[in-house]
Amino acid sequence: MKILIKNGRVIDPATNTDSQIDVLIEGSRISRLAKKINIKSHDKPIIIDAKDLVVCPGLIDIHCHLREPGYEYKETIRTGTFSAVKGGFTSVVCMANTDPVNDNKSVTEFIVRKAKEEGFCRVLPCGSVTKGLKGEELSEIGEMVTAGIVAISDDGKPVKNAAIMRRALEYIKAFSIPLISHCEEPDLSTGCVNEGIFSLLAGLEGNPPIAEELMVMRDITIARYVNSKIHITHVSTEGSVRIIREEKEKFDKVTCDTCPHYFMLTDESILSFDANFKVNPPLRTKKDVEAIKEALKEGVIDIIATDHAPHEMTSKDVEFAIASSGISGFETAFSLSLSLFHDGILDLKDLIKKMTINPAKLINVPYGVLSEGKVADLIVFDPYKEWVVNKDEFVSKGKNTPFHGWKLKGKNLITIVGGKLVYKDPDFILEK
Repeated sequence: MKILIKNGRVIDPATNTDSQIDVLIEGSRISRLAKKINIKSHDKPIIIDAKDLVVCPGLIDIHCHLREPGYEYKETIRTGTFSAVKGGFTSVVCMANTDPVNDNKSVTEFIVRKAKEEGFCRVLPCGSVTKGLKGEELSEIGEMVTAGIVAISDDGKPVKNAAIMRRALEYIKAFSIPLISHCEEPDLSTGCVNEGIFSLLAGLEGNPPIAEELMVMRDITIARYVNSKIHITHVSTEGSVRIIREEKEKFDKVTCDTCPHYFMLTDESILSFDANFKVNPPLRTKKDVEAIKEALKEGVIDIIATDHAPHEMTSKDVEFAIASSGISGFETAFSLSLSLFHDGILDLKDLIKKMTINPAKLINVPYGVLSEGKVADLIVFDPYKEWVVNKDEFVSKGKNTPFHGWKLKGKNLITIVGGKLVYKDPDFILEK
């Protein structure tokens, strides 16, 4: 099968490309990039006219929850990956907090096999740091690496025991994989929203920003001591940004990400008592949001991730304090992130960099590049197309979104994974 994408603006941060060129895909690879590519009609290619559109590497999400095994009523690998490709993601890293926990090679092998059988995109498992996410004993990390994990994390929980965190960081050096750290001091995080004026007005117990910041400092300090890769995930506070900025000047193995809800929403949203605004870490103040945007602009924050966390509505349609945390994020994350471009915070190349080659480098995979000979994982999107978020149109099982009814600018139209067209926007017409 051949696919010809013509007349598009090709942006590839990995090769510093930003030019109107055609892209020819043959089999699973990109075979040619040129100003004008002509192929014979008897080859029966799929032709995509990308005039006024952008062609870039497929997006890579280093933080999502596919829920399978164990929580298939929330999401499955099949529904989650279909949601991912609709949103423009061609590779996703799924967290380990499944049931059973992905703390051994058997669970890793199940995820890899299931993804090959039913997945629409590449699924790259993340193994747990500790067995059962209990923070007491290291998981079978070496065996999981052999089975296919690309990182370790106890996401959903911090690794409270500093000695175990140290051992984990020392151990992963043999495999060149990162530890993705959920930074939260559990003894300070007994609430469900950000501690501040709005938690007071809402009458909800708050988590202070230092609950995140103390763990950020601790985990980076341990990583620097043992000279190991550490990635701080879903950064949400001004203080965390300040710490990471300062530590990056001393230590080149620290990276971090944030999520769209941390630069699009503030804790004032909780006054609605809508549990779709409940996330962990919680939404922060306007000052924190501005700090996150500035850190993205400066490059202090390397990656934008989704933290896609789908839930059945019965776990959201309850009192705020007992509702599950998380947003179903695959289908809105890229469009929300494009607001950074429209607001002049990032140019398109910098934005795409944070969602392609930067995450690829973190987990050491050969994707996130659009050049001849590379795997044909790419998307075609319209940065200016306006659309209204409708949770009822989500293909994810999770309809839990605070963005229902929002008008967004920018939308993914085509997703190609390994040379196969796996998603096309219903309104986009292929050339015949």
